[in-house]
Amino acid sequence: MPRDGTRQRKSFMRGLVSISHIGFAMIGCVLFGIIAGSFLDRRFGTSAWFTLIFSLLGVAASFKVLIDFAKRM
Repeated sequence: MPRDGTRQRKSFMRGLVSISHIGFAMIGCVLFGIIAGSFLDRRFGTSAWFTLIFSLLGVAASFKVLIDFAKRM
């Protein structure tokens, strides 16, 4: 049977990994949206429309990740 300190450390590490997962997923969604939008803006010669649209879609996707995580808890 593990000692109480070991159990607390494992619980703390799981919480830390969960929080890190949320942070990286949110940053990844927004960053992907910005990069994809910038690429499309350069490709089609538009000013910043695709960057704006895709960054907003990235923000929406990051909130979905947050909501899905909250439902699992």
